[in-house]
Amino acid sequence: MTQMLGLFKEATNAAAATEALEQVGYGSDNFDILTGSPYPEGAFGERQEKHRLYVFPFIGAILGLSTAILLTTGTQLAYPLVTGGKPILSIPTMLIIAYEGMMLGAILFTVLGIFFESRLPNIRPGLYDPRITEGYIGVTLECPEDRVNSVEQLFKRAGADDVLQQT
Repeated sequence: MTQMLGLFKEATNAAAATEALEQVGYGSDNFDILTGSPYPEGAFGERQEKHRLYVFPFIGAILGLSTAILLTTGTQLAYPLVTGGKPILSIPTMLIIAYEGMMLGAILFTVLGIFFESRLPNIRPGLYDPRITEGYIGVTLECPEDRVNSVEQLFKRAGADDVLQQT
């Protein structure tokens, strides 16, 4: 498989390239758009990225809450100090620590979720050109060796300023 990168100066040319790729049989799962400027999701016909970031705070909150309850209950049962005939397990003080543990777990798991969903660190870097940060729009695609010339011609017909490839 050869990775190809078409560099476009205009957004309309990049959108035309993605449409042409879809017409010749490449789905939106096969190509990615690289830009240094913010464009709305789906502006170039690319797929909508799905994420599960919302799950991480819930898991962290449940783990933090259960850890805090286990810690406070275990501490109070391990050192039973009866003061004034009150119960050993003091619910109001346990609620404060449980709340703090729940929030700490949610925050920590949210940060871990951001790293996980961002695919950091990127172990397999792809083809990239520094001109993308200067305003160019890149369309990356992995294609078989026998279709490299046709994809390069497709990018050129769509108005690509440059086409790079890496095997």
